[in-house]
Amino acid sequence: MELQGKVALVTGAGSGIGKAAAMRFAREGASVGVLSHTEDEIRKVAEEIERAGGRAVPLVADVGDDGQMKKAVADLVQAYGGLDIVFANAGINGVWAPIDELQPDEWDRTIKTNLRGTYLTIHYAVPHLKKAGGSIVITASINGSRTFTSAGATAYSATKAAQVAMAQMLAVELAKHKIRVNVVCPGKIDTEIQENTQKRDTQEAEVPAEYPEGPIPLTGKEPGTSEEVAELVFFLASDRSRHITGTPVWIDGGQSLLV
Repeated sequence: MELQGKVALVTGAGSGIGKAAAMRFAREGASVGVLSHTEDEIRKVAEEIERAGGRAVPLVADVGDDGQMKKAVADLVQAYGGLDIVFANAGINGVWAPIDELQPDEWDRTIKTNLRGTYLTIHYAVPHLKKAGGSIVITASINGSRTFTSAGATAYSATKAAQVAMAQMLAVELAKHKIRVNVVCPGKIDTEIQENTQKRDTQEAEVPAEYPEGPIPLTGKEPGTSEEVAELVFFLASDRSRHITGTPVWIDGGQSLLV
């Protein structure tokens, strides 16, 4: 129960990495605010945590909406009395298309969710974290940080690169308040995000890359699991990583070293 007495906020907690991290936090004793824009989905996650003996409150908000995020953080703090851990995980792949075909509204939607959403999450959480210190973990990606061969993923990769820069800037800014800020950069993981990706004419933006047999050195064609990422997030959220801040950690089985 390493997180006993802690309060955690997890965005994008309705499925995949966010849900797995929320479940992991709860098993370690944290009270968890699970946040998603889909009410039915997030209520089920909160109920699942409580059935397992944990504490959770469902928070319904669009991470890119200022008013909704302000209210969500306030509701969590009111429910549990504070905030110690923030996992800014919500994100979308959005539309992948050649830059001259990618439409402004498609670009804006990816930026709003991935980058503005991360900013708003941290913006409203930090005043509470400053009271006693804490940990912020951001979900970025191997795209935009180590790999640049995902055809048409310019908007997505730009947000992921920006999240890494944001974390490193904030690690310095917030250190005096004993707030640590780190980033997880997953490769191929067994989540639903790939199914929600909209790809259009990506062959026009594609540059051939030579791959060794098996795209992931450690596992071949098998992706990592959400639970494996959740273990890393737990490590970065806990006192086990008390001297780590401003650090991106790639969790991809070596995938990004090849592409």
